[in-house]
Amino acid sequence: MGNTDDHREKQVLEGKIFAILSYLSILCIIPLVFKKDNDFALSHGKQGLVLFIAEAAVFIISIILPGIFRPFIFVFGVLSLVGIIWALKGEYVKIPVVSNIAEKITL
Repeated sequence: MGNTDDHREKQVLEGKIFAILSYLSILCIIPLVFKKDNDFALSHGKQGLVLFIAEAAVFIISIILPGIFRPFIFVFGVLSLVGIIWALKGEYVKIPVVSNIAEKITL
């Protein structure tokens, strides 16, 4: 059992910076490219990618239909902040809806 905990702790230590980058817009690509072998960074990276795509889509839609979708940009910002906080704590987090989509991403 201790071996599994040691492995998890090593994954967190090596992936923490990359996990944080996951929630900073386009920087979500960095852990997906450079830390594919790190479950911690990859988990956060996939969620960051889903948030980034959603943010970009809402931004484009809000240009076409101003005002209607803008509150979602704030929500995505809050979700990114939550992800950063959990990454700093060294914890895995399942952001509702986002994690369901992220888990389907294969690299």
